[in-house]
Amino acid sequence: MDNPQASGTAPLDDEAHSAPAPYEPPKPPRARVSDAPMEDSESAGDRLARKKDYLSGFLAQTPPEADTGEPGGELYEEVIAALKDIFDPEIPVNIYDLGLIYGVEVSPDADVAISMTLTTPHCPVAESMPAEIELRVASVPGVRDAQVNITWDPPWDPSKMTDEARLELGML
Repeated sequence: MDNPQASGTAPLDDEAHSAPAPYEPPKPPRARVSDAPMEDSESAGDRLARKKDYLSGFLAQTPPEADTGEPGGELYEEVIAALKDIFDPEIPVNIYDLGLIYGVEVSPDADVAISMTLTTPHCPVAESMPAEIELRVASVPGVRDAQVNITWDPPWDPSKMTDEARLELGML
């Protein structure tokens, strides 16, 4: 009885006793371009005209008007222009592009507050520069009052300069 076939039993097989395969749901059909609905009602010329119309409408829109004291507002931009007319006596760059101006705030009453620093605490114009800035900013039409606040924190360093100032000084 050494012959398993003679006894009527089949040899044991690893595959016959393994666990059934997990259930895999059928895959959805693949999307094809040919299956997409095509709108033949609009010609290529009509689509182009629609695109041009959209673009011209988009370009014709005007941005919402900024408050005069906010960046982009008329008074704010005039104050910035006045600051760009003031130059550091030792460096041939205006104080705004030099990065000395840290902030400009224009109140609804047209009062301007400027936060700024100087290149060093021992700057030779440390006493006269703030007064000159107040005078120039107060002379901008529409400005009621101007105040300059000097701060040493954070201290000024060349990284605060605009690219235009760096170019002017040969640092680019």
